[in-house]
Amino acid sequence: MSTVVMDTDKPVSRTDQLAEISQKLDLMAQSIGVLGAQVNYLMERAEADRRRQQTWDDLFEDLTPVVHDVYAVAETQLEEMQQFVTLDDVMELAKRLARNTRNLNDMLDTLESAQDFIRDAAPLTKDMMTEATTQLTELERKGYFGFVRQGMYVMDQIVTSFGEDDVKQLGDNVVLILNTVKALTQPEMMTMLNNLTQGFHEAESEAQSGQLDIGMFGLMKQMRDPEVRRGLAITLETLRRVSAQAPRSSNGNK
Repeated sequence: MSTVVMDTDKPVSRTDQLAEISQKLDLMAQSIGVLGAQVNYLMERAEADRRRQQTWDDLFEDLTPVVHDVYAVAETQLEEMQQFVTLDDVMELAKRLARNTRNLNDMLDTLESAQDFIRDAAPLTKDMMTEATTQLTELERKGYFGFVRQGMYVMDQIVTSFGEDDVKQLGDNVVLILNTVKALTQPEMMTMLNNLTQGFHEAESEAQSGQLDIGMFGLMKQMRDPEVRRGLAITLETLRRVSAQAPRSSNGNK
């Protein structure tokens, strides 16, 4: 505390002394106020630190059982895996991962590119699948699949009915067979076969119904028909040509 020094050589009035004392008291009050503010700040910091410490203590208290349980589970699992994985294996794996970091990054880049491609192509793929499903449904409705199934049945019958020698003979004569089929599929041959089939069915129907005269005089009467004579002539000429092209027997008989 400051001590007021009285100058004996120069008289000081009581008013001046009181003013000086009041000024010093004001300074002391300001200092006490600042000191109180600092004390309050320190108390607030101390309270905040206490609360923070209390939070950490509560968290540590809550996590301690969890950590113990995790450690116990990890210890159990490691004991079970000990016969399969050792610490050296883990270290070797870590080294390999470290050495192949660039490869892993490239692989992840490729995977991301593939994922982007799949995401972009998904709408197109969906449309293609929808169109394919529609087309397959239409083919099934028209009977294509049933035709294929029956075709497989026909193939099974052919395979089981013919042997290897039969197939070899078929291969030796395939050119002749194709030429014959080609000749038979000519328009005039198809027309003749159609007329022959239609005429046969009509004649067969008339014979069954009794409208066709099959007696001797009936046949002689039909011989007067130019169309009948023409048909017989064609038939006989055809038989003659076929017989001429057929191989002769060894005894020389025709």
